[in-house]
Amino acid sequence: MRIVVTNCNTTQGMTEEIVRGARAAAGPGTTVLGLTPAWGPESAEGWLDSYLSAAAVIDTLRTYEGPYDAVVMAGFGEHGREGVRELVDVPVVDITEAAAHLACLLGRRYGVVTTLERSAGQIEDSLYGAGVAQHCAAVVGTGLGVLDLGDSERTEAAFVAAAERARDAGAEVLVLGCAGMTGLQRAVGDKLGLPVVDGVGAAVKLAESLVSLGLTTSRAGSYAKPLPKRRTWGPPSE
Repeated sequence: MRIVVTNCNTTQGMTEEIVRGARAAAGPGTTVLGLTPAWGPESAEGWLDSYLSAAAVIDTLRTYEGPYDAVVMAGFGEHGREGVRELVDVPVVDITEAAAHLACLLGRRYGVVTTLERSAGQIEDSLYGAGVAQHCAAVVGTGLGVLDLGDSERTEAAFVAAAERARDAGAEVLVLGCAGMTGLQRAVGDKLGLPVVDGVGAAVKLAESLVSLGLTTSRAGSYAKPLPKRRTWGPPSE
């Protein structure tokens, strides 16, 4: 089984970190390949970055020719999943949805711990779109930017502080609200006394399950193939 994991930004080091987490979660016989967009934001933080990222990820998959059995979209709360489901003929699992669905199996309410507070509204909208927002107790920011997550000690301290706020708001399960946080669940789960769900790992396992069950995106209605028409990608060639 071959799973393609798409980073939502152009930072190659983050793609490599995401792929490490994805491979750690993957079962025997599953190959994981990470794709980094050739253009777009170096980190996705806000609506402008998110829409730009969505177009870049779609373009990356549009031009990728290698065989694959499923796509994992590793951008928490980022746009584009619906467009990718129209584009490709394999299961598409977004880490936001995957983490929330698994969290709902582990407790009555979950909380999301993310990077900057400005991302909270965007994440909440994504959870509403996925039909799992009613179980979310809080979306809490750590105050760290995506590119700050490389400092593991600082990230862990900020995560624990934000997670305590989510727990106080009623969260019984915690979700890592950024693909760049992959791996952090092992370091903080015991400290918090709550299950911590990593969206990358959750998405990989759900993608494997869909492929094994022979299931893929429905073409009846919402995710029907795009209408045939002329589409221009990027600036016209001179």
